[in-house]
Amino acid sequence: MRTKRVAVTSPQTRLAHSRRRARTRSPVAKLEAADAGRAMRIYRAQRRMAVTALVLLFAFLLGLPLVLSLLPQLGEVRLFTIPLPWLAVAVLPYPVLVVLARWQLRRAEHAEDRE
Repeated sequence: MRTKRVAVTSPQTRLAHSRRRARTRSPVAKLEAADAGRAMRIYRAQRRMAVTALVLLFAFLLGLPLVLSLLPQLGEVRLFTIPLPWLAVAVLPYPVLVVLARWQLRRAEHAEDRE
């Protein structure tokens, strides 16, 4: 015969579950018309820059395998006994991501400083 399984919980767990959690909304900051307009201009400029960075990222990530498939002779090149296309796909995107992120951050900060 099997014994019945019992869930064991800490007293603190029971207390935490029994307390009601206050669901209060944080107040939304009201901006003056001039500040709201400035915030929207900055938001639009940064969004445009972010879309540009994303397009460049996708072009690189989708274009890299395409370039490697169009140049099959690169498959014969080896670096540390690893085929170059493998290294290009496995390692190259990370430095590109870092460079793109820094570029995007600089442009976003510059857009804020201009306003």
